[in-house]
Amino acid sequence: MTVPKTAVLVLDSAEPEVLARFYAELTGATAGPAEGDGDLILVTGRTGVVLGVRRDPDHTPPSWPPPGEAQRAELRILVAERSLDEAEREAVTLGARPLAAEGGETRPGSRTTLRRYADPAGHPFVLAAHEGPPEG
Repeated sequence: MTVPKTAVLVLDSAEPEVLARFYAELTGATAGPAEGDGDLILVTGRTGVVLGVRRDPDHTPPSWPPPGEAQRAELRILVAERSLDEAEREAVTLGARPLAAEGGETRPGSRTTLRRYADPAGHPFVLAAHEGPPEG
C-alpha cells in the first residue's frame, strides 16, 4: 500500500508573506502558515495546497533568461483563453513584471497565449491559455 503524499512546489523569498499573498490573490486561493514550520507559508486552493513559499533572508532573484540553454522549473498558471488578458492585468496590478511573451514579445496585451512574468520576488512564472480550467 502506498503512503499518502502531497507534492508542493516551494519558492524561496525574503518576504514569504508578501509572495504567498501575491499568488493567493492571483489564483483565488488563501495563504497561511504551515503547521509546525514558521518559515513556510502554504497557498491553498479549492483542490488543496498548490504552492509553498519558504523564508530565505538571503534570497537572490533568479536571472532571466536562464544562462545558456539551461532549463528551469516554471510555475504555469492555466487560464481560460478568453480570460487571459484580464488575468494579465490582475498579475501586473498585483506586482508581476512582464518578462516575455510567445515569440519574444515583452509588452502586456501582446495577444499571445503564453505570457511570462517575474513575481514580486523575481521568480519567473507563466500565464498560459488553457481550455477548460476550473472556473471560480
